Amino acid sequence: MAKIGVIGSAVVGQTLAQGFKKHGYDVRIASRTPAKLSEFCGKSGIAAGTFEDVAKWADVVVLAVKGSIAEEAVRIAGEGNLRGKVAIDATNPIADAPPVDGVLQYFTGPNSSLLEHLQKAFPSVRFVKAFNSVGAARMVNPDFTSGKPTMFYCGNDADAKTTVAKIVGQFGWEGLDLGAATGARAIEPLAQLWCIPGFRENRWTHAFKVLWQ
Repeated sequence: MAKIGVIGSAVVGQTLAQGFKKHGYDVRIASRTPAKLSEFCGKSGIAAGTFEDVAKWADVVVLAVKGSIAEEAVRIAGEGNLRGKVAIDATNPIADAPPVDGVLQYFTGPNSSLLEHLQKAFPSVRFVKAFNSVGAARMVNPDFTSGKPTMFYCGNDADAKTTVAKIVGQFGWEGLDLGAATGARAIEPLAQLWCIPGFRENRWTHAFKVLWQ
């Protein structure tokens, strides 16, 4: 199996790292200060390293940082260390301003996306948007009485999307390919939609599902 490097050590990064380990992958997690992950590493058995070291080691990387520092994180990891590799982009372009009536504010416009920005900034990296439209608690093998929820993904590289589709399936989701990187203009706002019941009613246990006729 591919070696998975998770860039980002907050709850999303830790959740996905443990999910990959659960499914038999060799996993490492990256932080600017790896020492702060000593407790997590001790409990999970997942090794920690710097952004650069983990990016260099991995076959596939997961970008799980705050959207506003996503480009900086990739630069620290090193485009040369990521050249030709699949990068699962789980970020959202959330602004620092508070939500308005439960709606997260984004620093991107309706005709752009963070994924497209990253792909343009780092053309040698094969980015695929995924795992951005649900809370961390239900990213890995969620259990819903109505069946498997839908995980939307998109990206410019067909082979990279095939890799991500396999992971999405292993993690208990029905994947739905929404095309090239421009599809992220629609996928990224799903996080805004997902969060509204949470902020307004403290309901965070849902996910999206596409129903076909």
